[in-house]
Amino acid sequence: MPIVQQGSINTTALVVPDLYVQIVPPQNLILNGVPTDIVGMVGTASWGPVGQPVIVATMSDYALTFGPLVARKYDMGTQVATAVQQGAANFRCVRATDGTDSSAVFEVPNTTFVFTALYTGSLGNQILVTLGTGSKAGSWRLTVALPSLQPEVYDNITGTGVAFWQAVAAAVNIGQGPQRGPSQIVVANPGTSSTTPVAFAWNFSTGTQGSDGATGATAASLVGVDVLPRLGMYALRGQGCSIGVLADTDDPTQYTTQAEFGLSEGLYMILTGPAGDTITNAVSVKAAAGLDSYAAKLMFGDWLWWNDQVNQVLRMVSPQGFAAGRLANLSPEQSSLNKPLYSVVGSQKSGTPGSGQVQTYASADLQALFQAGIDVISNPQPGGTYWGVRCGHNSSSNAAVNGDNYTRLTNYLAATLAAGMGQYVGQVINAGLFQQIRATQLSFLQGMLSQGLLGSVDGSLPFSVICDTSNNPLSRTGLGYVQSDAQVQYQGINEKFIVNIEGGQTVQVQSQTLPNTPGSLAA
Repeated sequence: MPIVQQGSINTTALVVPDLYVQIVPPQNLILNGVPTDIVGMVGTASWGPVGQPVIVATMSDYALTFGPLVARKYDMGTQVATAVQQGAANFRCVRATDGTDSSAVFEVPNTTFVFTALYTGSLGNQILVTLGTGSKAGSWRLTVALPSLQPEVYDNITGTGVAFWQAVAAAVNIGQGPQRGPSQIVVANPGTSSTTPVAFAWNFSTGTQGSDGATGATAASLVGVDVLPRLGMYALRGQGCSIGVLADTDDPTQYTTQAEFGLSEGLYMILTGPAGDTITNAVSVKAAAGLDSYAAKLMFGDWLWWNDQVNQVLRMVSPQGFAAGRLANLSPEQSSLNKPLYSVVGSQKSGTPGSGQVQTYASADLQALFQAGIDVISNPQPGGTYWGVRCGHNSSSNAAVNGDNYTRLTNYLAATLAAGMGQYVGQVINAGLFQQIRATQLSFLQGMLSQGLLGSVDGSLPFSVICDTSNNPLSRTGLGYVQSDAQVQYQGINEKFIVNIEGGQTVQVQSQTLPNTPGSLAA
């Protein structure tokens, strides 16, 4: 009794009398939406791999891989920290440099044995290597330590002369079994050392210093290059990010480059103007840069005061991390408009914290910004006295596509279909295939409707899918084409809420019945 998968045998050409059991796979493919909370973050750091995306969920994760955040422009950790405070917890972090970054190097005195920090950066200058007596008689123990990381211990190293130093290097570079793998802090080169070992404790600060490669960093450094090995922003390709931030990249010559990347990858790029910018200058610079895209959100250069707990200083930082973190913590059909932001102490516009002088945006100021496709973080908000994103728009001048919700929901739909519908390629074109394609998309859209991501004001179905002979004539299917046409109506965002009230002694109130709820009155 053969058991086969459907399609693996020709059921019209069987010869042997027998029972044939075919395993038929589910006819309708179920689509599961892709994540919309992944933030791609690019910037400088004092440790960690360069140009390699690293998964980060918390600031502890960040510190383990990239070291502490640094109080300087283009610092990646600063933007991660402000985003985390808004609820973001899923990052792909890429370290960028100006190309001058170097690793700390230390040569054990009186030997040619060299330790080199695994990564470039100034944090490597704090590495401490210690050689002492091992657990077993006649053996040695090497300890490698770096602040914020667990010390690495290589115990029971034996040997004499050249063999000993080679054994030390092998322990560091290869590890000592499953429980003590290769070092994640240093690499070792034994050279030709043959001297008798003596106990020591040396800090890498006494050797050749490592550097971050951040002094000469520019916006172009964070944009990077799109050739292998990719660097900067382009290292985020294929990482599944829905939001992208290049820390503090306030250079308008790089605006459209970021927007183009966002379009190609389905990312919502969060841009920023320079600190202390003026509204007039911001509007003219955006127009001159040619930025007009739903793939990018340009934040006005009104930078924010933020309390840096790591460096114990009140700093002025770009608004990118706050906006990105808030969006990442919202469902894609939502807008950043009128949503509270946390840990904002003040802004350049509002004045120096503690000065007692608070300035706010006039309606004319906001109108000039929003008409130009520039958003801003300000206080107050329509809902009260708190900090938040004041408009919820991207940089597009097209009113039909300029909402945060359009960018994020469109990217979500496109990415989900791209991730799941490819399984139908290679299938035989017939009525059954049309039904499966349509059913798959309808099931996914119905799920979005039931979860509130889609909806309509009158209760009608806000989507339709066509995949049949009406849009797949034989002249097309005979050439291998199959087309599915879907329409999805998004929910609008309440941006201009008008409440009319008529009051006065001469007002004639029409009789009406109020809802019959506890405490209500009937007129």
